[in-house]
Amino acid sequence: MIKILLAEDHTIVRNGIKTLLNMEPDMEVVAEASDAKEALDILAGGIAVDILLTDIHMPGQSGIELIQQVSASYPNVITVVLSMLEHENYIVEAMRNGASGYLLKNIDKDQMVFAIRHVAAGNKYICSELVFELFKKYFYSAVPASPSESPVELSEREVEVLSLIADGFTNMEIADKLFSSRRTIEGHRQNLLDKTGSRNTASLIRFAIRNNIIQ
Repeated sequence: MIKILLAEDHTIVRNGIKTLLNMEPDMEVVAEASDAKEALDILAGGIAVDILLTDIHMPGQSGIELIQQVSASYPNVITVVLSMLEHENYIVEAMRNGASGYLLKNIDKDQMVFAIRHVAAGNKYICSELVFELFKKYFYSAVPASPSESPVELSEREVEVLSLIADGFTNMEIADKLFSSRRTIEGHRQNLLDKTGSRNTASLIRFAIRNNIIQ
């Protein structure tokens, strides 16, 4: 049985999470806290807890401070963040201070349950939505611009086409959006490949991001 301490200052949210987790045969919310101090008092009282599931923004001490104290004083308790805060700084700070997982409150029950089981088994977990966003950001920022690449002059229409290509639209879909013909869009796509020296769509998008043509 995975025994959970739930730290969340909004009663209705806390009750909802508790109900969902207690429906699982291998999980039980054994204690609840509305702030960091109450959570620490519960742990100090000797109650057996496997996982602390905590928000970040709570009255008094923040969830990050709570994670830090729990990691230092109760190393056997696994901490997981469940928050609406999706900025990378919060994720980095939480994990750096000892959290084993970071979840957004808009995830579904299945992902939350999977994450808890995953970290209870000794693993780390960041919800899929955050992983995707972090991957996009750090993948492109980690790829330095090639010295051989030089700024190219693109028309306003070519930039529009390039942005839609990056969003995954087909030539026909782009033509419909821009009230143009498929052949015209194909011509724009080929011009973009020629101007940027790109071999395919993937390298074209990579060139555009490296040179800040699209975001």
